[in-house]
Amino acid sequence: MGTAERRETAGDGTAAREATRQQAAPATRTSDAAGRRADGGPAREAAEARAAYRPLWVEEPARRRRLPDPVRTAAVRAVLIIAVTLIQAMVALLCTLAGSWLAFPMVISSVVSTIAATWAVLDVWVTRQVWNQRHGVVSTPSSTARALRRERRQARRAQRAAGRERARIRRRGGAGQLSHP
Repeated sequence: MGTAERRETAGDGTAAREATRQQAAPATRTSDAAGRRADGGPAREAAEARAAYRPLWVEEPARRRRLPDPVRTAAVRAVLIIAVTLIQAMVALLCTLAGSWLAFPMVISSVVSTIAATWAVLDVWVTRQVWNQRHGVVSTPSSTARALRRERRQARRAQRAAGRERARIRRRGGAGQLSHP
């Protein structure tokens, strides 16, 4: 199933299978002069059709939202640094057990790598917190971002109400004012 067919699906792949089946049906029919199948009959054709058009996967909606790009980048960086650190620690252990001259430099580089891995994990956490703070993604009802939005909404409503009141006073020709300029 190509990209075009996958885009037409309703979520369970049925529309794409039907479209592909309709396109491929004329090409797979081989019949003799009497109108019968030359290769074995309708049961075999149905079995082949089911096997040929069964989707490889069914796309399901994601349970969680995708991480923001800066957070995902920091997370990938952290995973790579942690992987390298674990490899260095294993090499340092094996070199130490073997009594190799490389053991001491590997232990030193493992310590430095451990510090870098800790820094990378903290970078993921800080990047996530900064992104959430800047973009107002909050999960608690009593958050600061929601309170600020509520205050801004109330200020806009008060401005609109004051503007309507001024327009109403101007329309009435100043009636309702206590003093005229």
